[in-house]
Amino acid sequence: MSDKHPSLALRFRGFLPVVIDVETGGFNAQTDALLEIAAVLIDMDAQGNLRPSTRIQFHVDPFPGANIEQAALDFTGIDPDNPLRGAVSEETALKGVFDPVRKAVKQHGCNRAVLVGHNSFFDQGFLNAASDRSDIKRNPFHPFSSFDTAALAGLVYGQTVLAKACEAAGIRFSQREAHSALYDATRTAELFCTIVNRFKHLGGWPPPPAR
Repeated sequence: MSDKHPSLALRFRGFLPVVIDVETGGFNAQTDALLEIAAVLIDMDAQGNLRPSTRIQFHVDPFPGANIEQAALDFTGIDPDNPLRGAVSEETALKGVFDPVRKAVKQHGCNRAVLVGHNSFFDQGFLNAASDRSDIKRNPFHPFSSFDTAALAGLVYGQTVLAKACEAAGIRFSQREAHSALYDATRTAELFCTIVNRFKHLGGWPPPPAR
């Protein structure tokens, strides 16, 4: 496929980047509750520029026996017992994320999704742990590869904190709205697209022919 007809499959060697953000009851993916999960799908236009597209969000009921640290609730402002959350089980939430991701993977001619996250190891750990607990056999995400926007932003802007990186990239960031999975995933998606597009505009993509 030529650069006149760019594709996500060509750009990321068959992987479809999907932004994931989670809000949790602590730092341990095996023992601490998953409380929110959000996903933002990525599209590519005819010029090869990335842009965020479909957004998905679920409030999640803690799995039986899950640990929830009060410090984590104070940080996120989540009340797990609030009935207005409309929380669903981990299995329901993951299926609600995985089904459109699988469709997008097929639509873009990719082989698998790859997680994009700010400090992506954290989101990937909770995603994989919840998938294992729910006994989901067809997790569309690569089990360990990811794109970390904290590292990418550190390289491009000299900033690793999401709010600071967005500010450096000219992306609006509200501290009041932060620490919601959907808000953070949306800003992370905008940051990822901005970095990848900037690299392209500077002449870094497509790479020159190998000598």
